[in-house]
Formats: sequence, structure tokens, C-alpha cells
Amino acid sequence: MSKLPARRTATLTLAAAAALTLALVTSASANGPAAETPAPAAARAAAPAPSVSGSPESAFTRIADFYGAYIDAVYDGDGPTAERLRSFYLSDRLQAELKKWEEVNHADGVLRAQNVPLGWKVASTGSGTGRTDATVTLTWGSGTTKVYVQADLATRRIVSIRD
Repeated sequence: MSKLPARRTATLTLAAAAALTLALVTSASANGPAAETPAPAAARAAAPAPSVSGSPESAFTRIADFYGAYIDAVYDGDGPTAERLRSFYLSDRLQAELKKWEEVNHADGVLRAQNVPLGWKVASTGSGTGRTDATVTLTWGSGTTKVYVQADLATRRIVSIRD
């Protein structure tokens, strides 16, 4: 009599395993090869959210802050804000140099262009002799351009922009 419950348990276990195997095989063949199966939504959403950080004490951060805010102001057509940003972040000497450059080139001296980029990225290229250097990559509809920027470590003001 003790063999009957053990046999029944074994039969039920075998039947359950067979049913699960059949369900798995049927599902896999209906979906095609695994490489063509799109990733579940949870896996696609696992990418980290964008973030931005900085420090008010960092001359490099000031370069990035300036370019981000300046491009936003120019994009929005807010000339007065763009001018205030120039006044705050750029040295007086650089502001004068940019005005001359803009008269000759008929373009924005900060962006080195007549229009507004669709994106930007600021990369540090080192510091030394009281200055920090950065490369600003501006993204346009047809490619990218680079602008080389230098800021004074003591004042944290941008002192040079060149292409």
C-alpha cells in the first residue's frame, strides 16, 4: 500500500515535467530563434538615466556650464540672456576679442558659427600653468566641429576660445 502513493507522486511529477517541457518547446518554436526575440521591456529600460554634475569651484565645470546655458539661450532666441552669460563667464579681454572676430566673420564667436548646434559635449584636455583646457564638440545636422577653450583656474573665467 505504501508503493501506491509513491507511484502516484512519481507519475504526477513526470506528467508536470512533460507539460512544462512541451510548453517551453512550443513557446520557443512560436517565437523563432532567440536572437530575433526582442529584449523584454525591463531589460531595455535598464540603461542608466542621464546625469550631469559639476562644482562651482571647478574652472572645467564652468566651461561646460557656460556652453550648455549659452547654447540654450541662443537656441531660444534670448539675446539678453546670452549677453549676460558672456559677461559672467568670459574675461573682459575675451569679450572684446569675440566682438572683433564676430565683425569680421559675421558669426557667433562663441560657437564659431551662424546657427545653433543641435548638441554639445565638453571634454577636459588637462590643466597646467594656472589654466584648464577643454575641447567643446558641437554637433550640427551635418557633422561636428571642435572649439578649444581655456579657463583661468584662479578666476574660473573663460580666457580663450579658438577653432
